[in-house]
Amino acid sequence: MEPTQTLHLVFGGQVTDPQTTDFSNLDKLDIVGIFPNYDEAEKAWRNQSQRNVDDAMTKYVIVPFYKLLEPSAD
Repeated sequence: MEPTQTLHLVFGGQVTDPQTTDFSNLDKLDIVGIFPNYDEAEKAWRNQSQRNVDDAMTKYVIVPFYKLLEPSAD
């Protein structure tokens, strides 16, 4: 039996305040991609976050996409 996919979305961009996830320009979000599991998403998130480490106003996040597709899954 194949393992269940737990799709995760990684995206980021400029935020209005580094303490929040209020993105300042939704038209300029950087969609990194959709990944088959959390581990792969975390690798992509770390990579993009590291590339932008000197810009405190840029934030990347991981969204558990599978929970949006199937809210009862967990």
